Amino acid sequence: MATDEQLIDALRQVIDPELMVNIVDLGLIYSINQNDSNVAVEMTLTSPACPAGPQLVQQAKMALERLEDVDEATVTITLSPPWTPERMTDDARDMLGIF
Repeated sequence: MATDEQLIDALRQVIDPELMVNIVDLGLIYSINQNDSNVAVEMTLTSPACPAGPQLVQQAKMALERLEDVDEATVTITLSPPWTPERMTDDARDMLGIF
């Protein structure tokens, strides 16, 4: 089984193409659940009409499935609770100039 750190590091490889910050530091990941070699991720988008949504979902799935201990990843989008900038890490805020 992959460690939580490995799963999070894999998701950090997925960069929002509009903001150029990874989806973990943006605070888009709400949950990661692992059952043997299957991983289920629940994530959100910065807005309901985010044009990069399908791309982010596909890239997150591919990033997780590249891990040796992950056979299948399922990524589900939820808009509840809605994303807010407060979910971002300090590093993400610094990168975007939000203080």
